Amino acid sequence: MVDLAGWVASLDAVVELIAGRLRRAEPRRRVGTYLRGLLAGLERKNGWTLAEHAGAVSPDGMQRLLRTADWDVDGVRDDLRGYVIDELGDPVSGVFIVDETGFIKKGLRSAGVQRQYTGTSGKIDNCQLGVFLAYASTKGRALIDRELYLPVSWTSDRERCARADVPDDIEFATKPQLGTAMLARAHAAGALTPASWVTADEAYGQNPGFRDQLAEWEIPFVLATRNDDVLTSPDGNRRPAKVLATIAGARQLITDPDTEGCEWERRSIGPGAHGMRVYDWTAVALDAEGLPAGWGHWLLVRRQTEPAEGKTVRELAFYRCAAPADTPLRELIRVAGARWAIEECFQTAKNEAGLDHYQARSYRAWHAHITLAMLAAAYLAVTRATEHAREAEKRDPQPVGAH
Repeated sequence: MVDLAGWVASLDAVVELIAGRLRRAEPRRRVGTYLRGLLAGLERKNGWTLAEHAGAVSPDGMQRLLRTADWDVDGVRDDLRGYVIDELGDPVSGVFIVDETGFIKKGLRSAGVQRQYTGTSGKIDNCQLGVFLAYASTKGRALIDRELYLPVSWTSDRERCARADVPDDIEFATKPQLGTAMLARAHAAGALTPASWVTADEAYGQNPGFRDQLAEWEIPFVLATRNDDVLTSPDGNRRPAKVLATIAGARQLITDPDTEGCEWERRSIGPGAHGMRVYDWTAVALDAEGLPAGWGHWLLVRRQTEPAEGKTVRELAFYRCAAPADTPLRELIRVAGARWAIEECFQTAKNEAGLDHYQARSYRAWHAHITLAMLAAAYLAVTRATEHAREAEKRDPQPVGAH
């Protein structure tokens, strides 16, 4: 039987969790209404439709909630992160993931909008870009932080920024800098620890500042990089990643009893759109200078083999990895595969929680809507995890007298 009453009570508990960030009764009540609207089966979840769902005659109240109402948007963000870590956190499987997604827009007034490339449409489009931090474990995955990317065309035009309510102290920051800022918040809160992992795509893996900060915190990482990334071997020679991949067969690289003596290890990194994602993997040792004592540094290579027109095509992907020296290859592979969890987070948050349905133009309104949509999506992730745990208990009940 579907536990609707339990789900409602759980959502009420989420609203209560953030109540301290909502000092006045009106925004507190409206946030609850907003969250329920985001979780409703509405085709679109913007100010008008959310207002209609709540029985209001206009979207004014919803727009006021996002733009000017007295509540601590960043405080709710912090509560969201704590909620996800508390409910989905796992010290063995947990991974923090940084990535960006686009929000296609018309016009020129929405904060940060310009023609720029976005993977959302796969081309240069008129859009806003948000940089996000997600957390994924075997229990579930959810978005936990966000920053709106403001291009130089915006930060160099303070009048334009003022019209979009961008605070005067917000200056240009690259996407890796925004990612680092979100990780810094998680680190300061005690969520990101040396027991954690961080993974991201090549925009972050190619950035020395991003890598150096993780090393300073002693946070292990698996970061995608390009095939022409020039890397230093333990002997001091510098070679592109694609060249290092050609000498991968002679490795005595990572001590792993399951794969010792093998040039390539075939492993699945989980289901994809077309079945299990199975690849061949190997790693090449790199110079570990600048990393914490006792750490190793590797180039992880992923090989996908596909038949094409009577011949075999091997496509390679590359990851720069740093972690304690005894880290097994299978753990690097696991973390590399975890990066795709953030794409699932984006899909869930957009399709089920209205992440991209907003009509807000101001900087503050963007962060307010995105934060509430992330909170709604996190509630769904936690609810699913709870239900799966209950189903598992039913299938495998504890024997009588077990402790």
